[in-house]
Amino acid sequence: MPASHLPTPDFSKNMTLIGHSDQGGRPDGVQLMVNKGYAYTGHMFSKGFSVIDVRDPRNPIAVEYIAAPPNTWNIHLQTYGDLLLVINAKDMFASAEFQDEKAYYTGQIGKKVGTASGAVTERDWTAGMSVYDISTPGKPRKIGFMPVNGGGIHRIWYTGGRYAYASALLDGFTDYIFITIDMSDPANPVEAGRYWLPGMNEAAGEVPASDRRAGLHHATVSGDTAYGAWRDAGLVIIDVKDPTKPALKLHKNWSPPFNGGTHNCLMLPDRDLLVVADEAVLDNYEDGFKPIWLFDMRDPGNPISISTFPEPAEADYRSKGGHFGPHNIYENRPDGFVSSELIFATYQNAGVRVFDIRNPYRPEEVGAFVPPEPARLVDRRPNRKKVIQNCDVYVDKTGLVYTNDYNGGLYILEFKG
Repeated sequence: MPASHLPTPDFSKNMTLIGHSDQGGRPDGVQLMVNKGYAYTGHMFSKGFSVIDVRDPRNPIAVEYIAAPPNTWNIHLQTYGDLLLVINAKDMFASAEFQDEKAYYTGQIGKKVGTASGAVTERDWTAGMSVYDISTPGKPRKIGFMPVNGGGIHRIWYTGGRYAYASALLDGFTDYIFITIDMSDPANPVEAGRYWLPGMNEAAGEVPASDRRAGLHHATVSGDTAYGAWRDAGLVIIDVKDPTKPALKLHKNWSPPFNGGTHNCLMLPDRDLLVVADEAVLDNYEDGFKPIWLFDMRDPGNPISISTFPEPAEADYRSKGGHFGPHNIYENRPDGFVSSELIFATYQNAGVRVFDIRNPYRPEEVGAFVPPEPARLVDRRPNRKKVIQNCDVYVDKTGLVYTNDYNGGLYILEFKG
């Protein structure tokens, strides 16, 4: 898109918009990956996923769209090398019980959809993980599928090698648990191991300690350790030295007194630091302050929070509408940009932010980009306000920043910090 036709940001600091795409008329995006000059994005409301040619970042071109199975969403995906892994799960936001999204983020999801007890007998969605060959960039070719019994898979971590790691809503469990997946034959992936917090296995007679949303969003893996973001149950660190037998190393929860919603973790092993984001999940700041935390991990058995990142404050985002607060942090993909000093995060109605953590006790915001109001609402749920909701961020090896939105499309940025 020519520079003269690019959207004008509501706010920017040290970040310049150089490209924008409506993703072939499907501007809603959730997870975002870039591989060999192509961006892959899962859709929240348009179903399926799209591929955008970003080899010329100033002229991104949508080149492929693959539809989801009926009543199924493909919101999260992973690319590495010649493989693309795509989740398949019940389309929660299309379901009547979750038209008020508060119902999705509060309480135990397995009980709400009936998979914990087996009460739901009619499964009209596809649950599992699809595997695509992307050796021809931009042309995914499906080669495998791993089914699961339950609501489906939510998010995956895969950076090559034999194992992938995922969160899965399985029959008999109150919420999403941790599973490992053997990828030695990509055409026939199989579950290799699983871990859940005590109280989650309803089928075995376990009883949760509370009725809050205690389920794994996903885990990232560093070395032999998985760092799991367990929503209202906080941080769960798992030993995956033997991926067939994942075992608890540490469980640390700060909710209450803080407001929960732990979304993702990023370990910085060269500095013994762990970044953890608590996701803002309700409109109009109803769920209150959600920080990005920085933990000192020099003693792995005793993580100490040493700081939180500054909250965007150049506008009244708390009153803007929609969600305000962290959603996702860029996870130092090994085939992308890797830094232990710069942290990239999305703040929903406050856009995308960049933080300098060279001084870990005083993180400093050094970049920001807030897109304008989206051209239209793709979100078909009732009572949605037409404001930006930046969702994911990816940074490639050259330092270009890619970020997307539930309604506004793909933005490609140069960071000038």
